[in-house]
Amino acid sequence: MNIAQIIFFASLLLPLHASAEEHQNSNPNGGVDTIVFTTLGRSHYEFDIYSLSTTHPPSISGEIRITDGESVNFNGYFPSLSPALISLLPDDATLIQPGDSSPLHLIYVTERNGTSSIYYDLLHGGDSDSQSKRRSVLEAPTRVQIPLLSKADFRSGKTVNSFKDKPSLSGEFLVYVSTHENSGEPRTSWTAVYSTELRTGLTRRLTPSGIADFSPAVSPSGNWTAVASYGERGWSGEVEELSTDIYVFSTRDGTRRVKVVEHGGWPCWVDDSTLYFHRRSDDGWISVFRAILPESGALSTESVNIQRVTPPGVHAFTPATSPNNHNFIAVATRRPGSDYRHVELFDLRRSEFTELSRLVAPESHHLNPFLSPDGSLVGYHSCRGQANGRRSPLLFLENIQTTTSDLSLFRIDGSFPSFSPAGDRIAYVRMPGVYVVKPDGSGRREVYDGMAFSTAWDPVRPEGCTLAQVQRLLQRTEVDIISIDVDAVDKSSSVRRLTTNGKNNAFPWPSPDGKLIVFRSGRSGHKNLYLMDAEKGETGGLWKLTEGAWTDTMCSWSPDGEWIAFASDRESPGSGSYEMFLIHPNGTGLRKLIQSGTGGRTNHPIFSPDSKSIVFTSDYAGISAEPISNPHHYQPYGDIFTVKLDGSNLRRLTHNSYEDGTPAWAPRFISPSDVVLRRKNDSSCAFDDCHWLNKNPTLKGSKISC
Repeated sequence: MNIAQIIFFASLLLPLHASAEEHQNSNPNGGVDTIVFTTLGRSHYEFDIYSLSTTHPPSISGEIRITDGESVNFNGYFPSLSPALISLLPDDATLIQPGDSSPLHLIYVTERNGTSSIYYDLLHGGDSDSQSKRRSVLEAPTRVQIPLLSKADFRSGKTVNSFKDKPSLSGEFLVYVSTHENSGEPRTSWTAVYSTELRTGLTRRLTPSGIADFSPAVSPSGNWTAVASYGERGWSGEVEELSTDIYVFSTRDGTRRVKVVEHGGWPCWVDDSTLYFHRRSDDGWISVFRAILPESGALSTESVNIQRVTPPGVHAFTPATSPNNHNFIAVATRRPGSDYRHVELFDLRRSEFTELSRLVAPESHHLNPFLSPDGSLVGYHSCRGQANGRRSPLLFLENIQTTTSDLSLFRIDGSFPSFSPAGDRIAYVRMPGVYVVKPDGSGRREVYDGMAFSTAWDPVRPEGCTLAQVQRLLQRTEVDIISIDVDAVDKSSSVRRLTTNGKNNAFPWPSPDGKLIVFRSGRSGHKNLYLMDAEKGETGGLWKLTEGAWTDTMCSWSPDGEWIAFASDRESPGSGSYEMFLIHPNGTGLRKLIQSGTGGRTNHPIFSPDSKSIVFTSDYAGISAEPISNPHHYQPYGDIFTVKLDGSNLRRLTHNSYEDGTPAWAPRFISPSDVVLRRKNDSSCAFDDCHWLNKNPTLKGSKISC
């Protein structure tokens, strides 16, 4: 969300060139709005779930891709076969086929249409392409997704969008997290644990109201569920290893909730009195610990015996266990000198690691291992890339399912998108490079090869557009606003500088009549808002709109010309907490529209075409998952919201555990379907592991056994 704070980027203003495209049209079903946003790195997450044997040496031929090779599939769970699962299978499904005595059952999270669901797969023997699959959708209306509403809502066919994660099975009940209930407080996570009876769809919330729980795990007996949770103190803005505690409660109804571990995450059970979890140790290494719960007497943090399991010298996290298996666990690791996350086994008796995934795919990330009930298989998710010839098409615009027919929502493969006033073209940033493309994915061209950010189109000058240019002079980085012509044949002759002092001039946005540009500048020593002549730049006139020892930034002008929206930390300068404000272009009428919560961030406001609403990105809904369970995100939180100008009708549009940001509101409706844009030399798995896992504490004679 705070991409603009990376000062060596630039800001851009683009011109109008109108021509309607087939992909963009009036909505036959009555839709009127389209919003596009960015999720950095997400377009490259071609995750599938794989398995390896824990009893045989790992090999490429021994790795089996379990999931479909098309969707984004992650966070799996190997359930024991139960009547509840059997009841979900089609009538013609066969549990046992000739020569196949042990079909594989998998429950996992899958993203389809940009929305997470929970699926159950039954796989029979053979390689991944010849396996006969029987897939039963747990997210069908009769199972999980629709019963989250009332019976009346179920009958009417209404749906609820939410982020769903970390599923497991307890008898007839699916236990998982969902974000479908508003916490009601700014910067408070919506993530809670729910239990759904698979036969009836009856759903119960297990997390107390006002509390957020993450990473649930059900004990082997099914009686207990363990979670990572901040409890009543709530999330404080952490973006690395969380300082959550471990709580346990009754899986049946959420009662008998007790905190058993101070500081821990990603719990898993071996038996009903033994938990494993991860946390950062005093020596700086993220390690796996064991918690032994008392078999009798009071249960509390004082009565639980905590033991460190994995040694210093390697980050070990997201542990996985199998019932009553006290011999080994599975963990994800980051070893010094390696840029990749891998899955390993850890022998609990010998205190030794056994490498698995590195021996199969050394230059791929392998995340969030899980073990089969008998411990013979370890599962994990990894980017499939071009493996098995099943690479998914790279989506330029990924349609995100919404619950209303009046809105289409898209994730764009780029940053800082903006639409031409006629809606016939989209500008976006690749860092470096600024590109213009039609909404149907055709006609893509690079119009600027430098570093840039925050694109905006000029409403009246088709011959010119404006952006902020970045120059690096010795130890100093300068950011200025420049104008370019996106249709110029000679790029070098299309550039005009509108600011010249390099004092962090960014986020330009033109007035609807094309006469002025509002932008952010640090020329006074503080970042405030200024107005300048749109054609001549600051030499044609410069006026200060806001003034103070704080930061006003990320500004946009309403299409009706009445308001300028911006983000500001003026209520707590330097704290990193940004609220959303409105001000008239003449400097009057200043008022706060969104309160972010202590330390919160509400950024990148953009007006709707009718000037009645604003789309923005915010951590208003807190964090949705443990950041260590995902690839790297600079800020592993932030969703897209809309709000009316009077502060009413606050609506959350995206639900995930990523960083959603830089939204744009299209001037015309775009039909809700994916748009493929094929590019040369794109790596489908080009994403990083958590950067903070690169930090390796000093080793003092530690020896890691492998």
